[in-house]
Amino acid sequence: MHEWRQALRAVTLAAGVMAACSGPALADSAAAIRARLLRWADDFNAGRKAEICDLFSKDLISDYRGQGEANYTTRCRLLARAIDDPAREFRYVPEIKEVIVEGDLAMVRLDWTLTVTPGDIKVVEPGMDIFRKETDGQWRIIRFMAYEEEGPAR
Repeated sequence: MHEWRQALRAVTLAAGVMAACSGPALADSAAAIRARLLRWADDFNAGRKAEICDLFSKDLISDYRGQGEANYTTRCRLLARAIDDPAREFRYVPEIKEVIVEGDLAMVRLDWTLTVTPGDIKVVEPGMDIFRKETDGQWRIIRFMAYEEEGPAR
């Protein structure tokens, strides 16, 4: 019985050490993902086409209501077309509601507010992104779903 208690203490101690070690790592990953999303908004809003696609994995499958599924190439082409539109300017601001990290995968629940000028049209786009930590150490979106919220922006 004494050996059983020692084994239980060892397992409990090991679990505590693992939790202590993983807590900061998970927080660092969540912070890195948040930073990548904010940097993406800055890059898009500044018209930096080369940088905006770095947020996406080459394995991307995205689904935006009304546009259907798109892969990496198609999604990047659509974003570049928006940046190049001479008649309108598109600006994104993210509201990150939640980041959940589990190993090399993470889920982000967020709202993007898109402002289109002229006209100062505001559209809220709720969505969910699935990130994967890729071999180069960068978190990239492998899947996302988003839709345009009906009615005026909040």
